[in-house]
Amino acid sequence: MRGERALLLRLRLLLILFALCVFLPGLFTLPPSDRDESRFAQATKQMTETGDYTKIMNGTEPRNKKPIGIHWLQAPMVLAAGTGLKNPIWPYRIPSVLGGLAAVLAVFEIGLTLTSLPRTAALAGLMLSSCVILATETHIAKTDAALLGATTIAMAVLARAWVGRALPRWQVALFWLAVSAGILLKGPITPMVAGLTVVALCVWEKRGAWLHTLRPGWGIPLLLLAVTPWFIAIGVATHGAFFAQAVGGDLGQKLAGGAEAHGGFFGLHALLIPLLAFPSTVPVLLALPAAWADRRNASTRFLLAWLVPSWLVFEIVPTKLPHYTLPLYPALFLLAARFLASSGGAASRWWRWLCHGALIMAGGLLGLAAILLPVFLGEAWWLGVPALAGAMLVAGLAARKRTLLALAASPLLYTAILQVELPNLPALWIAPRVKTVLRAEWPGWNSLGKGLVVAGYAEPSLMFLGGTDIKFLPDGAQAAAALAGSENIAVVSETDQKGFTQKAGALGLVPRELGRVRGFNYSRGKWVTLEIFRK
Repeated sequence: MRGERALLLRLRLLLILFALCVFLPGLFTLPPSDRDESRFAQATKQMTETGDYTKIMNGTEPRNKKPIGIHWLQAPMVLAAGTGLKNPIWPYRIPSVLGGLAAVLAVFEIGLTLTSLPRTAALAGLMLSSCVILATETHIAKTDAALLGATTIAMAVLARAWVGRALPRWQVALFWLAVSAGILLKGPITPMVAGLTVVALCVWEKRGAWLHTLRPGWGIPLLLLAVTPWFIAIGVATHGAFFAQAVGGDLGQKLAGGAEAHGGFFGLHALLIPLLAFPSTVPVLLALPAAWADRRNASTRFLLAWLVPSWLVFEIVPTKLPHYTLPLYPALFLLAARFLASSGGAASRWWRWLCHGALIMAGGLLGLAAILLPVFLGEAWWLGVPALAGAMLVAGLAARKRTLLALAASPLLYTAILQVELPNLPALWIAPRVKTVLRAEWPGWNSLGKGLVVAGYAEPSLMFLGGTDIKFLPDGAQAAAALAGSENIAVVSETDQKGFTQKAGALGLVPRELGRVRGFNYSRGKWVTLEIFRK
């Protein structure tokens, strides 16, 4: 018994250390990205500036799209790290890292519950830690990695209830609080995943008495107690506008069509599995038909009930983004780990060839993108070489069925991309370079950005770095008029330069150019040149 506890402790420590090897490279060096990360971070930043932790604002505009949860998680990290002129992005990303760690450990617990095989459970955790989609989301200060943590914790308790374990009160409370956290992070996703799993299992097995283990008689009131106060507060503070815009606007548009040009066909999420599950592409794909063949197995049924119904919902919904299915990837990796533990199972030759081809394509896509990006941006071509080598190494090991070695090598790939390459491509990071000019040339610049106007470039990262009081104007003429008035600095895009110059001349204004920043606006897919002027 003591030896088993020591093994479990060692495996948990291994999972934490390995996950940090994936999650930490680039966390402190990657600048804030556009658009979602900077919007979430800016809203949290304004909360710390104003002390209002109820409303979600971007500048003077309310951001009534997602609940408050991620901002409440980010704010203590930001306050602990210190705000002001530096205002680094990394404290805003800490909840994403913690959410990723929570998900990895919860997957390990689910594996123990369903298989009683510690090494198989740990393998599933390693697969989750190293996959492309989670490695990406833990480096972004938004909801999805934290949502994964909340959802997977809820599923860990649900699995224990389903296998008939007696749940102490703290585990029951943990389930309902994890669902509450998921609601406060991203609305219906966590209750949908858990709820569809429950419905599928009850229908499949024609039994539901096990649900009493979750004690809904006091669990549901606990959930309501956790989530209701903020929803009441935001309803009062916005006079109901939050619900109209979040439900009728944001959620309604995603259900009705491809919101914000993010539409996709049925099956798109399935086609993304080889890339998003990399480097565990092959075992994941091989495990899917094997899991269906093994559906009479109780553990497999639970994982299929977790995976299939919610996956179909995400495929049916017209709006599609790669991270939408992230709460379902733990089930994929648990199935894959079980498949490998059963000596690989049986699969047709053509399916194995197809799976290996998908692996090579995923690794090739990562390596090719890494080597071509610096060339496209006009930066040093060799910046992409380490990532290309890392992708080839990981894909090669995985193709040779060296699964553990491929997983162990994956931090090298992510370090090459997130620590070595991306932070050293200045053409991608326009707002940080504008901030550098402001700090060097504008003695009166402060973290609020008062006195700064911008025309022709309105990406959220510039507000986050330039200051909440920044003013985005529709054209260069209005920027010149503002500079002739009470404002101090104008940032004008090349396309608005003519109107700025003409209006400045008409007003007798002779602005002094402080600097010029040229870069690639990846949100719009075009090159931009910004000129920075002072009176």
